[in-house]
Amino acid sequence: MKKYESFIGKISLVQEKTASKKVLVDSSTKAADFARTLYNGNINLYESFYVLLLNNSCEVNAFALVSQGGITQTSVDVRLIAKYVVNTLSTSVILVHNHPSGKLEPSRSDDILTNKVVEALKLFDTKVLDHIIITETGHFSYADECKL
Repeated sequence: MKKYESFIGKISLVQEKTASKKVLVDSSTKAADFARTLYNGNINLYESFYVLLLNNSCEVNAFALVSQGGITQTSVDVRLIAKYVVNTLSTSVILVHNHPSGKLEPSRSDDILTNKVVEALKLFDTKVLDHIIITETGHFSYADECKL
């Protein structure tokens, strides 16, 4: 009979340096403009969901691709967002995803996910400052529309 062994994992925070400099995001437009740079020309191809991880001065310290999906949707696991928040000791976040269709209106699924993330991150004293839906030329901001 073959014996299987399990091992304890060692966790460490590994961040890659990027060419991006710290960006102060004091408006939805600045956040959307920064987020567009993360899509590398794929903004109209498939839906991707990013989290911008901010420090107490509202500067982007890090960003993470949380999910990449198909043409009409992507699946987001809130636990991954919480992991990135804890690993980076972020005090706030901005959620960002694109709509390849070009439509800026949030879906019911977008609303449900936003509320789910807001509630989950309260446990870590981390505030969701905004959830921004972007297209190639425009953006929708939950914060600007008082939907947070």
